[in-house]
Amino acid sequence: MTDRYAVIGNPIEQSKSPLIHSAFAQVTGQDIDYTKLLAPLGGFAQAVGAFRAAGGRGMNVTAPFKLDAFAYATDLAPSAQMAGAVNAMKFEGDKVYAENFDGVGLVRDLVHNLLCPIQGRRVLILGSGGATRGALLPLLAEAPAEVVIVNRTVAKAQELADLAHRHHNGRVTVRGMGYADVGEAFDVVLNATSASLTAELPPLPVSAFALGCLAYDLTYGKGLTPFLKLARQSGVTRLADGVGMLAEQAAEAFEWWRGVRPDTTAVIERITVPLA
Repeated sequence: MTDRYAVIGNPIEQSKSPLIHSAFAQVTGQDIDYTKLLAPLGGFAQAVGAFRAAGGRGMNVTAPFKLDAFAYATDLAPSAQMAGAVNAMKFEGDKVYAENFDGVGLVRDLVHNLLCPIQGRRVLILGSGGATRGALLPLLAEAPAEVVIVNRTVAKAQELADLAHRHHNGRVTVRGMGYADVGEAFDVVLNATSASLTAELPPLPVSAFALGCLAYDLTYGKGLTPFLKLARQSGVTRLADGVGMLAEQAAEAFEWWRGVRPDTTAVIERITVPLA
Protein backbone atom coordinates (compact mmCIF):
# COMPACT_ATOMS: atom_id res chain seq x y z
CA MET A 1 0.00 0.00 0.00
CA THR A 2 1.31 3.45 -0.93
CA ASP A 3 2.07 5.67 2.08
CA ARG A 4 1.19 9.35 1.85
CA TYR A 5 3.47 12.23 2.78
CA ALA A 6 3.38 15.95 2.01
CA VAL A 7 5.05 19.29 2.50
CA ILE A 8 2.82 22.00 3.94
CA GLY A 9 3.32 25.73 3.53
CA ASN A 10 1.98 29.01 2.17
CA PRO A 11 3.13 29.67 -0.50
CA ILE A 12 4.13 26.14 -1.47
CA GLU A 13 4.41 26.04 -5.27
CA GLN A 14 8.15 26.78 -5.11
CA SER A 15 8.93 23.77 -2.91
CA LYS A 16 11.48 21.24 -4.17
CA SER A 17 10.43 18.67 -1.57
CA PRO A 18 8.20 16.53 -3.83
CA LEU A 19 11.00 16.27 -6.41
CA ILE A 20 13.54 15.37 -3.72
CA HIS A 21 11.45 12.80 -1.88
CA SER A 22 10.19 11.19 -5.08
CA ALA A 23 13.81 10.76 -6.17
CA PHE A 24 14.70 9.31 -2.76
CA ALA A 25 11.79 6.86 -2.97
CA GLN A 26 12.89 5.73 -6.41
CA VAL A 27 16.49 5.00 -5.43
CA THR A 28 15.50 3.26 -2.17
CA GLY A 29 12.54 1.32 -3.56
CA GLN A 30 10.04 2.88 -1.13
CA ASP A 31 6.35 3.02 -2.10
CA ILE A 32 5.28 6.55 -1.18
CA ASP A 33 3.19 9.37 -2.62
CA TYR A 34 4.54 12.82 -1.76
CA THR A 35 2.57 15.99 -2.56
CA LYS A 36 2.44 19.73 -1.85
CA LEU A 37 -0.24 21.00 0.52
CA LEU A 38 -1.19 24.67 0.48
CA ALA A 39 -2.79 25.58 3.81
CA PRO A 40 -4.53 28.89 4.48
CA LEU A 41 -2.99 31.18 7.07
CA GLY A 42 -4.58 30.27 10.37
CA GLY A 43 -5.66 26.90 8.97
CA PHE A 44 -2.63 24.75 9.72
CA ALA A 45 -4.21 22.43 12.31
CA GLN A 46 -7.31 21.86 10.20
CA ALA A 47 -5.26 21.06 7.09
CA VAL A 48 -2.98 18.65 8.96
CA GLY A 49 -5.96 17.01 10.65
CA ALA A 50 -7.60 16.36 7.29
CA PHE A 51 -4.35 14.94 5.88
CA ARG A 52 -3.98 12.59 8.86
CA ALA A 53 -7.63 11.50 8.62
CA ALA A 54 -7.02 10.59 4.98
CA GLY A 55 -4.15 8.29 5.99
CA GLY A 56 -1.17 10.67 5.86
CA ARG A 57 1.95 9.28 7.56
CA GLY A 58 4.16 12.34 7.81
CA MET A 59 4.88 15.89 6.70
CA ASN A 60 7.62 18.35 6.05
CA VAL A 61 6.80 21.85 7.26
CA THR A 62 7.94 25.06 5.61
CA ALA A 63 7.18 28.77 6.08
CA PRO A 64 5.11 30.13 7.69
CA PHE A 65 4.00 27.08 9.67
CA LYS A 66 7.09 25.90 11.60
CA LEU A 67 5.82 27.52 14.80
CA ASP A 68 2.31 26.15 14.22
CA ALA A 69 3.82 22.69 13.90
CA PHE A 70 5.73 23.22 17.15
CA ALA A 71 2.44 23.95 18.92
CA TYR A 72 0.61 21.10 17.17
CA ALA A 73 3.08 18.34 18.05
CA THR A 74 2.58 15.98 20.98
CA ASP A 75 6.22 14.82 21.19
CA LEU A 76 9.03 17.29 20.47
CA ALA A 77 12.57 16.07 19.82
CA PRO A 78 15.41 18.05 21.47
CA SER A 79 16.30 19.51 18.06
CA ALA A 80 12.81 20.98 17.75
CA GLN A 81 12.81 22.21 21.34
CA MET A 82 16.07 24.09 20.85
CA ALA A 83 14.98 25.53 17.50
CA GLY A 84 11.56 26.49 18.82
CA ALA A 85 10.31 25.30 15.45
CA VAL A 86 9.44 22.08 13.61
CA ASN A 87 10.23 21.10 10.01
CA ALA A 88 9.18 17.44 10.02
CA MET A 89 6.32 15.50 11.61
CA LYS A 90 5.49 11.80 11.88
CA PHE A 91 1.99 10.57 12.67
CA GLU A 92 1.44 7.40 14.69
CA GLY A 93 -2.10 7.06 16.06
CA ASP A 94 -2.77 10.03 18.32
CA LYS A 95 0.92 10.88 18.49
CA VAL A 96 2.52 13.65 16.44
CA TYR A 97 6.29 13.29 16.65
CA ALA A 98 8.19 16.40 15.63
CA GLU A 99 11.78 17.06 14.60
CA ASN A 100 13.87 19.89 13.22
CA PHE A 101 16.45 18.51 10.80
CA ASP A 102 17.70 21.86 9.45
CA GLY A 103 20.74 21.99 11.72
CA VAL A 104 21.85 18.40 11.18
CA GLY A 105 21.28 18.88 7.44
CA LEU A 106 23.51 21.96 7.46
CA VAL A 107 26.29 20.20 9.36
CA ARG A 108 26.16 17.15 7.12
CA ASP A 109 26.42 19.38 4.05
CA LEU A 110 29.39 21.25 5.52
CA VAL A 111 31.30 18.22 6.77
CA HIS A 112 30.47 15.46 4.28
CA ASN A 113 29.60 17.24 1.04
CA LEU A 114 31.82 20.32 1.21
CA LEU A 115 34.58 18.61 3.21
CA CYS A 116 34.70 21.50 5.64
CA PRO A 117 35.30 20.10 9.14
CA ILE A 118 33.94 22.18 12.00
CA GLN A 119 36.13 20.75 14.74
CA GLY A 120 38.59 23.33 16.00
CA ARG A 121 37.29 26.02 13.60
CA ARG A 122 35.98 29.46 14.44
CA VAL A 123 32.38 29.81 13.23
CA LEU A 124 30.42 33.03 12.68
CA ILE A 125 26.63 32.88 12.23
CA LEU A 126 24.72 35.90 10.92
CA GLY A 127 21.23 36.24 12.39
CA SER A 128 19.55 34.94 15.53
CA GLY A 129 16.26 33.64 14.13
CA GLY A 130 14.90 30.14 13.77
CA ALA A 131 17.54 29.02 11.27
CA THR A 132 20.34 29.85 13.71
CA ARG A 133 18.50 28.29 16.64
CA GLY A 134 18.10 25.08 14.64
CA ALA A 135 21.75 25.02 13.62
CA LEU A 136 23.39 25.65 16.98
CA LEU A 137 23.31 22.26 18.72
CA PRO A 138 24.46 20.25 15.67
CA LEU A 139 27.26 22.78 15.11
CA LEU A 140 28.34 22.66 18.76
CA ALA A 141 28.34 18.86 18.66
CA GLU A 142 31.16 19.11 16.08
CA ALA A 143 33.42 20.78 18.71
CA PRO A 144 34.31 24.07 17.01
CA ALA A 145 36.84 26.32 18.70
CA GLU A 146 34.19 29.02 19.09
CA VAL A 147 30.79 30.06 17.74
CA VAL A 148 29.87 33.73 17.46
CA ILE A 149 26.31 34.85 16.71
CA VAL A 150 25.94 38.32 15.25
CA ASN A 151 22.67 40.21 14.91
CA ARG A 152 21.42 43.74 14.35
CA THR A 153 19.66 43.51 17.72
CA VAL A 154 22.58 42.65 19.98
CA ALA A 155 20.43 41.48 22.89
CA LYS A 156 18.89 38.74 20.73
CA ALA A 157 22.30 37.44 19.73
CA GLN A 158 23.48 37.43 23.34
CA GLU A 159 20.28 35.74 24.55
CA LEU A 160 20.66 32.95 21.99
CA ALA A 161 24.35 32.55 22.83
CA ASP A 162 23.46 32.13 26.51
CA LEU A 163 20.77 29.58 25.63
CA ALA A 164 23.18 27.56 23.49
CA HIS A 165 25.82 27.73 26.20
CA ARG A 166 23.40 26.27 28.75
CA HIS A 167 22.17 23.51 26.42
CA HIS A 168 25.75 22.51 25.58
CA ASN A 169 27.01 22.75 29.17
CA GLY A 170 29.56 25.39 28.22
CA ARG A 171 31.95 23.01 26.47
CA VAL A 172 32.28 25.40 23.52
CA THR A 173 32.49 29.17 23.85
CA VAL A 174 29.40 30.82 22.31
CA ARG A 175 29.21 34.61 22.11
CA GLY A 176 26.61 37.05 20.82
CA MET A 177 27.37 40.52 19.48
CA GLY A 178 26.42 43.23 16.99
CA TYR A 179 27.87 43.58 13.50
CA ALA A 180 29.97 46.57 14.55
CA ASP A 181 31.69 44.43 17.18
CA VAL A 182 32.99 41.80 14.74
CA GLY A 183 36.71 42.47 14.76
CA GLU A 184 38.09 38.98 14.20
CA ALA A 185 38.34 36.60 11.24
CA PHE A 186 36.42 33.31 11.04
CA ASP A 187 37.02 30.01 9.28
CA VAL A 188 33.33 29.40 8.50
CA VAL A 189 30.86 32.26 7.97
CA LEU A 190 27.19 31.24 7.75
CA ASN A 191 24.49 33.66 6.60
CA ALA A 192 21.34 32.50 8.41
CA THR A 193 19.48 35.79 7.96
CA SER A 194 16.61 36.27 5.52
CA ALA A 195 18.51 39.10 3.80
CA SER A 196 19.26 37.06 0.67
CA LEU A 197 15.54 36.52 0.05
CA THR A 198 15.21 40.28 -0.49
CA ALA A 199 18.66 40.76 -2.07
CA GLU A 200 19.89 42.73 0.95
CA LEU A 201 23.39 42.69 2.36
CA PRO A 202 24.00 42.15 6.08
CA PRO A 203 26.37 44.87 7.42
CA LEU A 204 29.29 42.48 7.86
CA PRO A 205 32.86 43.81 7.81
CA VAL A 206 35.05 42.12 5.19
CA SER A 207 37.62 41.43 7.90
CA ALA A 208 35.32 38.65 9.19
CA PHE A 209 36.41 36.34 6.37
CA ALA A 210 39.63 34.52 7.25
CA LEU A 211 42.05 33.39 4.56
CA GLY A 212 40.74 30.12 3.13
CA CYS A 213 37.38 30.40 4.87
CA LEU A 214 34.05 29.00 3.64
CA ALA A 215 31.21 31.48 3.09
CA TYR A 216 27.87 29.68 3.18
CA ASP A 217 24.44 31.21 2.54
CA LEU A 218 21.61 29.09 3.97
CA THR A 219 19.32 30.53 1.28
CA TYR A 220 19.39 28.36 -1.86
CA GLY A 221 18.67 28.80 -5.52
CA LYS A 222 19.35 32.54 -5.57
CA GLY A 223 22.72 32.35 -7.32
CA LEU A 224 25.40 34.74 -6.09
CA THR A 225 23.60 36.54 -3.27
CA PRO A 226 24.82 39.91 -1.91
CA PHE A 227 26.43 38.02 1.00
CA LEU A 228 28.29 35.65 -1.32
CA LYS A 229 29.30 38.57 -3.56
CA LEU A 230 30.77 40.34 -0.53
CA ALA A 231 32.68 37.20 0.38
CA ARG A 232 34.03 36.82 -3.17
CA GLN A 233 35.07 40.49 -3.30
CA SER A 234 36.86 39.92 0.01
CA GLY A 235 38.97 37.18 -1.58
CA VAL A 236 36.97 34.14 -0.44
CA THR A 237 37.15 31.33 -2.99
CA ARG A 238 35.01 28.75 -1.16
CA LEU A 239 31.37 29.76 -1.63
CA ALA A 240 28.23 27.67 -1.16
CA ASP A 241 24.48 28.10 -0.82
CA GLY A 242 21.99 25.98 1.11
CA VAL A 243 21.01 23.52 -1.61
CA GLY A 244 23.01 20.74 0.04
CA MET A 245 21.43 21.55 3.39
CA LEU A 246 17.99 21.28 1.77
CA ALA A 247 18.77 17.84 0.39
CA GLU A 248 20.43 16.59 3.58
CA GLN A 249 17.61 17.66 5.91
CA ALA A 250 15.19 15.96 3.51
CA ALA A 251 17.27 12.77 3.66
CA GLU A 252 17.17 12.88 7.47
CA ALA A 253 13.37 13.14 7.40
CA PHE A 254 13.13 10.35 4.82
CA GLU A 255 15.23 8.04 6.98
CA TRP A 256 13.16 8.97 10.06
CA TRP A 257 9.97 8.04 8.21
CA ARG A 258 11.14 5.03 6.20
CA GLY A 259 14.15 3.57 8.03
CA VAL A 260 16.52 3.91 5.07
CA ARG A 261 18.82 6.83 4.26
CA PRO A 262 19.05 7.78 0.59
CA ASP A 263 22.21 9.05 -1.07
CA THR A 264 21.86 12.77 -1.78
CA THR A 265 24.49 13.25 -4.49
CA ALA A 266 22.22 12.97 -7.54
CA VAL A 267 19.50 15.15 -6.00
CA ILE A 268 21.97 17.91 -5.09
CA GLU A 269 23.34 17.92 -8.64
CA ARG A 270 19.81 18.07 -10.03
CA ILE A 271 18.58 21.05 -8.01
CA THR A 272 21.78 23.10 -7.82
CA VAL A 273 21.66 26.59 -9.32
CA PRO A 274 25.12 27.87 -10.36
CA LEU A 275 26.57 30.61 -8.17
CA ALA A 276 26.89 33.24 -10.87
